[in-house]
Amino acid sequence: MRADSTADIPTRGVMTRPIRVALVDDQVLVRSGFRMMVEAESDIDVVGEASNGPEALALLREVPVDVVLMDVRMPGIDGIETTKRIIDAGYPVKIIILTTFDLDDYVYQALRAGASGFLLKDARATELVDAIHAVNSGDAIMAPSTTKRLLTNLMPGPDRTQPDPRLNVLTEREVDVLKEISQGANNTEIAENLHLAEGTVKTHISRLLFKLQARDRVGLVLAAYDMGLIDR
Repeated sequence: MRADSTADIPTRGVMTRPIRVALVDDQVLVRSGFRMMVEAESDIDVVGEASNGPEALALLREVPVDVVLMDVRMPGIDGIETTKRIIDAGYPVKIIILTTFDLDDYVYQALRAGASGFLLKDARATELVDAIHAVNSGDAIMAPSTTKRLLTNLMPGPDRTQPDPRLNVLTEREVDVLKEISQGANNTEIAENLHLAEGTVKTHISRLLFKLQARDRVGLVLAAYDMGLIDR
């Protein structure tokens, strides 16, 4: 396990804290490659590294972290179980799962465990940086087509013989917004499609996150599928 210090950086006269990233992968060369890509950005700092699940948990107990890049396949405690333990422990972090295969069976399980999305390990530096910024701000990092394939191919269909009781706590407009999110629309697109102000869209999303107890947009997509709002 390796931990590093971080400091605020000035941005146009305002002190802005960099996004604190931890790298969790059992391969040193992989961690080194991601570190090089991430630390090229002035607003992102790698504050620690871990080679397995227990080291990652120990790191989070010692160092504040915003985003974790988590290898899904590690010896001992894998990325899924590590993700679950991190979320269950209440650490305020967002987790990006790193996988070699586009439709890795573990990806869906990791999303269910609380991960905020996934990236292929051969992602370009710009994709990695964009993903870190996205999950740090609460957005999803999976393209709608990828989400659709995950839902279609990896997860069992929900029992829809009875309406999901969670639908009873949502307003009609919140359901509309949730359907748009499940199709991968961003806030601007949702506002245009539903003829709403973007600020109103943000308010609806905040209420959806609270009512459905979702951590982010990925959680909302999974909830929408569970409630029968997404067709396979």
